Amino acid sequence: MSASSRVKAIARMVVLTIVALLFVSPLAFMILTSFKTRADATSVPPTWIPEEWTLQAYQTILGSASTPVFTWFLNSVTAAVAHSVLVVITASLAAYPLARMQFRGKGLVFGAVIATLLVPPVILVIPNYSIVSELGWLNSLIAVIVPTAAGAFGVFLMRQFFLSIPVELEEAARLDGANRLRTFVSIVLPLAKPALATLGLLALLTNWNDFLWPVYVLFSPDVQTLPAGLSTLQSANAVRYDLLMAGAVVASAPVLLLFVALQRFIVEGVSQSGIKG
Repeated sequence: MSASSRVKAIARMVVLTIVALLFVSPLAFMILTSFKTRADATSVPPTWIPEEWTLQAYQTILGSASTPVFTWFLNSVTAAVAHSVLVVITASLAAYPLARMQFRGKGLVFGAVIATLLVPPVILVIPNYSIVSELGWLNSLIAVIVPTAAGAFGVFLMRQFFLSIPVELEEAARLDGANRLRTFVSIVLPLAKPALATLGLLALLTNWNDFLWPVYVLFSPDVQTLPAGLSTLQSANAVRYDLLMAGAVVASAPVLLLFVALQRFIVEGVSQSGIKG
């Protein structure tokens, strides 16, 4: 390796290290603060390392009847998993005709779907609330599972992946007597597993982190999700940074573990989605 190449490599590593520290520092501060006492968490100037390591914050949020964190956690898991499954089903069923079938107005329909990406989601809060209220879904998990299960992003992602699958495979299946539905289920969907997994994970994370919508439609503590439930820690306990950080750790730990566990699979799926047959 030449001197110039070595200098470039070192400079690249320094830049990447700085960027990594910028992203990791807030996470590290959150975790360390969750192990501080109430006084230590509000000390001025703030300190990184706790003067006294304690689990008091976790004991408070996990052991208090007014903060049923385990119930909120299970509600979030149920809602996020069910929502991601619905997103994968609706997106794949809507994307396949747009990728493979020929019908009048196909381009117009796809353009209309993509145009909805330009609509800010907050604009739909009131219409969605009215629909959910009329259906009697308020204060139930179904209110945070169904309304946003059909989205343009998922349709676009799956359509682009379906276009990358060689059409000859579907033609061969039809020559063997398979109808359109059998071809879709037996040939197309197995080949689209990377895209389906990526879309499902993105939908799960979006639903898991959603705060605004659950606050509007979930009222009882026993049906709230983690983001909405943990927001009550601030109003009930003033500015208890130790409790807030402990709650943030509880909410973010499953997401971080899931990302670490599936990171390689996600990268492989995204890279495969660009392969043309």
